[in-house]
Amino acid sequence: MSLDKISSQLAGNKKSLPPVESWNPPYCGEIDIQIKANGDWFYDGSIFKRLPLVKLFASVLIKEINSAVIEYFLVTPVEKVKIKVDDAPFVLTQWRWLDEEETIMQVSTNLDDEFILNAEHPLMVTQSGDLYVTVRRNLLAKVHRNVYYQWVDIAQEMDTDTGTELLISSAECQFSLGRF
Repeated sequence: MSLDKISSQLAGNKKSLPPVESWNPPYCGEIDIQIKANGDWFYDGSIFKRLPLVKLFASVLIKEINSAVIEYFLVTPVEKVKIKVDDAPFVLTQWRWLDEEETIMQVSTNLDDEFILNAEHPLMVTQSGDLYVTVRRNLLAKVHRNVYYQWVDIAQEMDTDTGTELLISSAECQFSLGRF
């Protein structure tokens, strides 16, 4: 399957992603593609200017963890190439309530991935206090600072034995923004 075929499939069905989980291509080396911490994609030091191309590459992106080392690859049925990701491959840039009761939160990434913040797409806080959401497979999006501040405004404070925790809820799940 070529990138042209994958691209045409994605254009025809925005929700469909290539079945990268079922592909086991041989490793073909590294390519000079880098995803910066702000979500920008670069090739050979130059920024990608075409969002459809970035979305195409993101659709075949996988993450592997080997001996606590995280590595990212672009895969097709016939090849697997390693790329560099500075932090997370996506950035969570927007959110909105899907219902009047404000119980279901839809979030979206810099590459227009949209999904519900829920048990399948949980919010996680690292020890350093950074927030991430699982987008798909085991790929994460870092929560943009603007989204974080908006969530702090709507968060509920809960007193615990270890301090006060800020919580938001979506799809019958509670997520912590951190403790203070």
